[in-house]
Amino acid sequence: MKIMVVGSGGREHAIIKKIKLSPLAEKIYALPGNGGIAADAECIPIKATDIEGIARFAKENAVDYAVVSMDDPLILGCVDALNAEGIPCFGPVKDAAIIEGSKIFSKTLMKKYGIPTAEYETFTDCAEALRYLKGHPAPIVIKADGPALGKGVIIAQTDKEARDAVISMMEDKKFGESGTKVVIEEFLTGPEVSVLSFTDGNVVIPMVSSMDHKRALDNDEGLNTGGMGTVAPNPYYTPEIAAECMEKIFIPTMKAMNAEGRTFRGCLYFGLMLTEKGPKVIEYNCRFGDPETQVVLPLMESDLLDVMMHVTEGTLSECDVRFSDDSCCCVVMASEGYPVSYEKGFEITIPEDISEDVFIAGAKISDGRLLSDGGRVLGVTARDATLAGAIEKAYARVKRVSFANAFWRNDIGARALKAKGGK
Repeated sequence: MKIMVVGSGGREHAIIKKIKLSPLAEKIYALPGNGGIAADAECIPIKATDIEGIARFAKENAVDYAVVSMDDPLILGCVDALNAEGIPCFGPVKDAAIIEGSKIFSKTLMKKYGIPTAEYETFTDCAEALRYLKGHPAPIVIKADGPALGKGVIIAQTDKEARDAVISMMEDKKFGESGTKVVIEEFLTGPEVSVLSFTDGNVVIPMVSSMDHKRALDNDEGLNTGGMGTVAPNPYYTPEIAAECMEKIFIPTMKAMNAEGRTFRGCLYFGLMLTEKGPKVIEYNCRFGDPETQVVLPLMESDLLDVMMHVTEGTLSECDVRFSDDSCCCVVMASEGYPVSYEKGFEITIPEDISEDVFIAGAKISDGRLLSDGGRVLGVTARDATLAGAIEKAYARVKRVSFANAFWRNDIGARALKAKGGK
């Protein structure tokens, strides 16, 4: 089969490396891919948001199956366009991708169907939002309604931060049209858990849970990023909590989308907060999370492509979806200065014996050399029977990967280790 993967980051590299293992995959295209992905797929310089160009390429090159793994093309209707050309896809159609595309939609859905989430109000008028803040002191959460590259959520620790966030989104248009409407919601406390799941609209099969590390610096300090590392499984996500989430969140969400005529087929991401009052949904994503994918897929023992095709065909209940009991750790190596400003163009050196466990996010090929070309440059992953072993292996590998201007957090997994008692 000819497979096409739409996207360009570490998530896509992890997906492509896993699909390569399937006997069903003969040829893999990445649109647009990146310099690192080029070692595992043929990269085609078509932007992930060029929906017409993607559909045209797929038709002209007789693509048998497509995986759309980035938020923007999903929200823009890439799956719909490919389906119109007769190409089956993994990923939700536009009507279902709205679960990530509009935070107001997702919050309204949860309220309507009794899915536990933070209390909230929505606003289209800046003055009204500011008046609301006067009666709801910080800490409080301000969210742009639309997608904003993972940066449209502000956890305001002071009243001034909250006011500034509302003004920057609604008046200064920091996130463009995405911030025209905002959600203001209560600040929840407790451990955070990411759960990716396969769903075909009939059943939900959760993958291994994970723990993301969003802040740029050690001890969860610094600015929010797209993710500086992950571990899986998340020790806070016990079998008892998993059962509660399945009953009160996962299945109800699938059924709610069906009831709304927006059946979701693909990877539905649940961002959860384990509060004193039970698990609550912080956010939904309509695709694999990044860098969560970089620790979840290495633990998957089933044929990813086969599972994806069952999702598309609505036969997921007939599929064998298995994950290892091992642990996995991913440490993101970024460019110094990320997520604000940083230099690019430094040569990347990766030893051959660990290259299969390095997922490239921001790199290009120039004169045969692999050069850094982004803020988050790559993720270095390792698995082991224990979490402590996976973390130790990952950091040992980080020391063997090099590019000028690199920085990374030194405490990925430390919180999880503490929860596990050091194991």
